[in-house]
Amino acid sequence: MTTIPAPKKTSPTIESRDQLIASFAGGEKPKDAWRIGTEHEKFVYANGDHHAPSYDEPSGIRALLGELEQYGWKPVMEGGNAIAMSGPDGSISLEPAGQFELSGAPLDSLHETCAETGRHLEQVKAAGEKLGIGFLGLGMWPDKTRAELPTMPKGRYAIMLRHMPRVGSMGLDMMLRTCTIQVNLDYASEADMVKKFRVGLALQPLATALFANSPFTEGKPNGMLSYRSHIWSDTDPHRTGMLPFVFEDGFGYERYAEYALDVPMYFVYREGKYIDAAGLSFRDFLKGELSVLPGEKPTLDDWTDHLSTAFPEVRLKTFLEMRGADGGPWNRICALPALWVGLLYDQGALDAAWDLVKDWTIDERQALRDAVPKLGLNAPIAGGGKLRDIAGEVLDLAGAGLSARARFNRAGDNETGFLDPLREIVRSGKVPAEVLLERYNGVWNGDVSKVYDEASF
Repeated sequence: MTTIPAPKKTSPTIESRDQLIASFAGGEKPKDAWRIGTEHEKFVYANGDHHAPSYDEPSGIRALLGELEQYGWKPVMEGGNAIAMSGPDGSISLEPAGQFELSGAPLDSLHETCAETGRHLEQVKAAGEKLGIGFLGLGMWPDKTRAELPTMPKGRYAIMLRHMPRVGSMGLDMMLRTCTIQVNLDYASEADMVKKFRVGLALQPLATALFANSPFTEGKPNGMLSYRSHIWSDTDPHRTGMLPFVFEDGFGYERYAEYALDVPMYFVYREGKYIDAAGLSFRDFLKGELSVLPGEKPTLDDWTDHLSTAFPEVRLKTFLEMRGADGGPWNRICALPALWVGLLYDQGALDAAWDLVKDWTIDERQALRDAVPKLGLNAPIAGGGKLRDIAGEVLDLAGAGLSARARFNRAGDNETGFLDPLREIVRSGKVPAEVLLERYNGVWNGDVSKVYDEASF
């Protein structure tokens, strides 16, 4: 959800829809220029009582951002507050309740990605030790009510917090109580984007299952393995979901632009401030008929901002975002991009993955997505059987794709080892949430606070 405010003075005004479509075409890159951008969020808590620190309290989020300046991070300001940091490893930003996110730099290999993740975690852990705070790798706060959580001083979040209850019952939970891991990947052409989008959507439920890591709500099991994924089912139907039109004949940049135009707006950013446009139409904006900015037409930066307010399972900007995974520990932060890079960046793996899912119907894809938050790898798939029955095959395809990429570290290892945490999940038959539930019902003796020992970085 995070964007860093930037000056809009030089952004061209949109004069035709061709510019919207061209924005996606502008993301096309030759294969040798494809990169990997990994994003990961984590919860911040006080070591003493596990409360979520507010922005301004001593040893709170503002102080945490300040501590990171010693590593070369520079503050990004909004309304006199540091609300993000920029640096050589990308950007650090704040989710609505202070969840701490690294949006990593575009990198060539998974070795670089994992090294970047390691640097970031070392830095925040060192800062946390000084401030008496820790970091939790889960998909949802295990023990916090909404009322117990702070909100960050970001203008777009204030607008969203007001709007969410109008359109769904769990939008505030999404904003305040969840964390995710995502990876952003490139495409070479419109046709390449289409195939990657389709494979990504069809297999996103498998990623959700493998990374399912949010079985607790307010101190007790919630009946789900990925409650984070379940939350998205009633957040805002106008901007979420499996996008059936992606599988229709003729899908491409223009059709996605039409979808995005139908997504209701949240805001317009002008002169350092967010203007509330929640529920208004970008189509009206194109005509100069937006009620909050009468007579003014959008810029390409406004379009970029608007694209960031759609939240489907896979999202198109000038790259594709894989959005189905719960937050988790260091090794799964490295495993999520390994899964998708292996499947999508090698043509043989991509073609084989498409062959695996191309005959699934709209209803079958939706049924799988609906079942996974509760059932994980036991969710039924098209044609009979369960998701676990194809999980190993998909990982083998990803492994073959990574082998074919032939990206080696100094020790001579290729990238396939980053899939090992996922192979272990498939081998054991237990997704991360099931392991946590076993411990909750066993050695934890029903005390969910033990998860702070288990899942902290």
